[in-house]
Amino acid sequence: MTSLYQVLAPTGELTQDIEGRLDESVMIKMYENMVLVRLFDRKSINLQRQGRMGTYAPFEGQEASQVGSALALTPGDWLFPTYRDHAAAIVHGQSMARVFLYWMGHMEGSISPQGLNVMPPCVPIATQMIHAVGTAWASKLQNEQHVSLAYFGDGATSEGDFHEALNFAGVFKTPTIFFCQNNGYAISVPFSQQSASKTIAQRAAAYDIPGVRIDGNDVFAVWLTMKEARERALNGEGPTLIEAITYRYGAHTTADDPKKYRDQEKLAEEWRTERDPIQRLRTFLVQRGLWSDAQEAQLVARANEQIDAALVEAESYPKSRPEDMFKHVYAEPTWMAEEQEGELVKPAKKEDIPA
Repeated sequence: MTSLYQVLAPTGELTQDIEGRLDESVMIKMYENMVLVRLFDRKSINLQRQGRMGTYAPFEGQEASQVGSALALTPGDWLFPTYRDHAAAIVHGQSMARVFLYWMGHMEGSISPQGLNVMPPCVPIATQMIHAVGTAWASKLQNEQHVSLAYFGDGATSEGDFHEALNFAGVFKTPTIFFCQNNGYAISVPFSQQSASKTIAQRAAAYDIPGVRIDGNDVFAVWLTMKEARERALNGEGPTLIEAITYRYGAHTTADDPKKYRDQEKLAEEWRTERDPIQRLRTFLVQRGLWSDAQEAQLVARANEQIDAALVEAESYPKSRPEDMFKHVYAEPTWMAEEQEGELVKPAKKEDIPA
């Protein structure tokens, strides 16, 4: 079984020497981003419960995996997120207002500003992995110094797209980084019922690419592993498969009830009290004299102000219209789409309205 790479233990103690490999300014940036996205996540759940946002996919508990991996990128790198990787998208440059728009049902929430290489959140499982390989191959053919980072969960490794993506990337040595956040469950199905493989990282051997298994709640391990994978990719050495072991405290989505298939409260409490990624980093920073209660209060206040401002912007956006679903489907509308849109928007006749 592939060993688990860890740098920062849950106690906040270093298990590896990182002298000269990780600046203190980066450590603080990691912490600030992790706190920001956790507050964003909690705000989003509250908004959904208030009916101000649609079904939402929470990520609390996975902040180290998303923040650490996204911070290791450069602005020109490509991000291929799932429907749960909005923390990574925000860190890579996507505005929180646009993420809110996505969950409020606006198509504009899937569109990134010009020059920001964040693809729309992918709801179909594992399809974004193939897109990431194609984009990485294009970057390689054009001699660009960019990598493509594909996020996915453990459930995606049961899809054919996972194997096709790794196989193609391995053959053509594309600058792709496959980042699996292994939460242990594909909705209600535990990993043990998905595969006979003991780990996901070990599957890399079948495609002759490196497979690394890391502590996904250790932001230092995530960042350092990503940096190495990115360097390999840009040196023409091909893709890397990273399996980050983590745990999401909440439900699969706000429409899910995890208590039906696992002891959610017990498991979440164990991970929260013993392995929480934010508390782990804060303990380390405090011990180093790099963080204080006063800084914490300022950070939380500043983050809440940013989130509230983003929410005001999103809720001020014009409401979506049902006919907007026909936009961005084809470069030129087909007669069928135009006909269907016409049927949708035409006024209902009195005789067509049920009594």
